[in-house]
Amino acid sequence: MPLTANQIRALLWITIAVVSGLLLSLLAPVLMPFVLAAVLAYALHPLVERLHARRVPRWLGAGLAIAGLMLVLTAVVLLIVPVITKQVPLLREQVPELLDRLNAWLKPLAGRFGVNLAVDVSFVREGLGKLISGHEGEIIDGLLSSLRIGGSALAAVFGNLFLMPIVAYYLLLDWANLVERAKSLIPPRWQESVQSFLDETDEVLGQYLRGQVLVMGILAVFYAVGLALVGLDLALPIGVFTGLAVFVPYLGFGLGLVMALVAALLEFQSVLGVALVGMVYLVGQVVESMYLTPRLLGERIGLHPIAVIFALLAFGHLFGFVGVLIALPASAVLLVGIRRARTAYMASRLYLDGAPAAAPPDETP
Repeated sequence: MPLTANQIRALLWITIAVVSGLLLSLLAPVLMPFVLAAVLAYALHPLVERLHARRVPRWLGAGLAIAGLMLVLTAVVLLIVPVITKQVPLLREQVPELLDRLNAWLKPLAGRFGVNLAVDVSFVREGLGKLISGHEGEIIDGLLSSLRIGGSALAAVFGNLFLMPIVAYYLLLDWANLVERAKSLIPPRWQESVQSFLDETDEVLGQYLRGQVLVMGILAVFYAVGLALVGLDLALPIGVFTGLAVFVPYLGFGLGLVMALVAALLEFQSVLGVALVGMVYLVGQVVESMYLTPRLLGERIGLHPIAVIFALLAFGHLFGFVGVLIALPASAVLLVGIRRARTAYMASRLYLDGAPAAAPPDETP
């Protein structure tokens, strides 16, 4: 039985989709830095265009944008340095003393129930001594072997980190031409609808990025001020780092919480001080989850607060940590497609067949 033209066309598109999927799965490790560089270029492209409109050469604008982003990321990483340099020496000195106090309180309490319970302070002191006395390499080697990360994998990670800004720079130099070339591959009969979809998606993603920056700024100020009111000496670096790191859901908040609790334990050496710091992070997490993210991100991209929570859980379950990271921007793109599919369905014969005819307008004066 000969195939019709529509069937041949459908089989052709299915073949192209299958081959493309196989190539993407095979080349995923190689394509990853290029995909991330493309995302980076997309985010920085508006800034480069604004600089170019002010007669800044495109090569210089792209370089300034990439350099500025690298400086911001470096500053965020360096915020951890004063925390580590101040806390690590105190661990060996103060943690054993704190554990001795814990044993003095825990042993009598456990003895009342006939249980011999105590913390092995000598073991903890020995472990801390190894950590801070030049044996860091052995510990790191053990962690890497337990995680099954070899030297080649680490070299690939650092190579990708070095490669991404270079690729993003060249993409920014020729961004407009690359976009036009990609659009030229779209069949002419689809170009208008695809262009409309891309414009709407671009607007939604722009709103998402602006909302995310606003959330990060508000939380950085909140955590820095809250920890300062509690009396924590390292309130500024820990608070700012936590606020900026919430761009990575859960992980950023978790790192900030651990650093703040350790700093509070070493500085206050009391349950009240640690509890107050924990309360600051509890309030911050509630405000972020129940108000800031749904209102400043969900409303900007058109997602209901319940949809925001569902997107985070669903993408995290399907794709792990990367899924949590891309949940909201991917949901914004899907939302545009769902809106258009709904509009097409409401105008289709499947929906309109059998519907009562609209009443003619009343023309009486």
